[in-house]
Amino acid sequence: MQTFAEAGVSARVLNALARQDITKPNPVQSESIPALLDGRDVVIQSPTGSGKTIAFLIPIVERFEPGAPGPRALVVTPTRELAIQVDAVFKSLDSGLRSALLYGGVGYHLQIQSLKAGADVVIGTPGRILDMVTRKVLSLSRIEYLVLDEADQMFDAGFAPQVERLLGFIYSSQTVLASATMPAWVSRMIDKHLQHPQRVKVVAEGPPLLEHGLVYTSAGLKLRLLSDILHQHPPAIVFGRTKHGVRKLNLELRRLGHRSVELQGNMAQPARVAVMDSFRNQRADILVATNVAARGLDLSHVGLVINYELPDTAEALTHRVGRTARNGNTGRALTFITADDHEKWANLRRQGAPALRSVDAAAFARDGDWLYIEGAAPPAAAPAARRTAPRFRGRSRRIRRRGAAHPAPRS
Repeated sequence: MQTFAEAGVSARVLNALARQDITKPNPVQSESIPALLDGRDVVIQSPTGSGKTIAFLIPIVERFEPGAPGPRALVVTPTRELAIQVDAVFKSLDSGLRSALLYGGVGYHLQIQSLKAGADVVIGTPGRILDMVTRKVLSLSRIEYLVLDEADQMFDAGFAPQVERLLGFIYSSQTVLASATMPAWVSRMIDKHLQHPQRVKVVAEGPPLLEHGLVYTSAGLKLRLLSDILHQHPPAIVFGRTKHGVRKLNLELRRLGHRSVELQGNMAQPARVAVMDSFRNQRADILVATNVAARGLDLSHVGLVINYELPDTAEALTHRVGRTARNGNTGRALTFITADDHEKWANLRRQGAPALRSVDAAAFARDGDWLYIEGAAPPAAAPAARRTAPRFRGRSRRIRRRGAAHPAPRS
């Protein structure tokens, strides 16, 4: 497929794509859309920012007409922010179909109203979708087209029970799995739930768009080095590991003069929406986030991602750095390593994290030069403190208060 028109995409959708300066399908769209329009199950694996969302949304707008009883299409995402983004892309296709956007952290009234108004397409997170099914305001019995976006996370331990329950409410559907990474457990779910799927795997071609390097530093200098880099190279996303850590780091960066905002799972949904709006509109230069921001978010102006703390998996590292170098743009990523991170980095490498060269972070902070340090070694780990047991003089004995019961024997 060389053009969208060759696949049978309607003039209305072609015009909607042209308004977004999308005139020619990229590789993932060329391979996916014809199979999806033919009604086949498809597994899409391609790098972040490669256009998967449009690839699985175009068949929805071409296949269904407004007004029929529904909903007939369901798109499930792991995060609220990704659901909001997918809904925005869907609306940009100007299909005339009505969508209902369902996610937690907000009230039910407006979401229930959108369902009662007659949604053709439901886009949302697993928990809130199941909640609406339980409340009997949403039926999935007419779903004919199912998308599990970020499929590896959909079938991971945290989401798998909810996704399995959702699938139990859907009688028969064309199914699409889409993600940048497909670990082994996803293959088992593919065999279980998809019928002879076509697999679309697209790898990046040409020179790499992403430069990714390690920064070896010490715990005492880590924050100051981060601040120096961010002062010279906004906008950027900085990833931490925990909600508390992200909150603390954001406060420290603001104290150091940065226009930073935080995004983490304990925040109410209106606050999360406000944060993303301020970062997208560049009222804030720095987004400090947990992995909640690592999936699917399309932030095309981000030129730098920093892993201030290491993630738990190599897949999470891939998705984190995928927030830059999107849609044909170049980008850079830095992963900080301290003496305490040696074992964790080695574990990530065993999981498939790439071998990275060390970058001269001081030069990068000063003038933007991306200089590799050949043969750089991580800082030496501090010697572990010796633990000594308290010393007792004389023979040890149990001391019992007068009248107290004898201690029970150990079982």
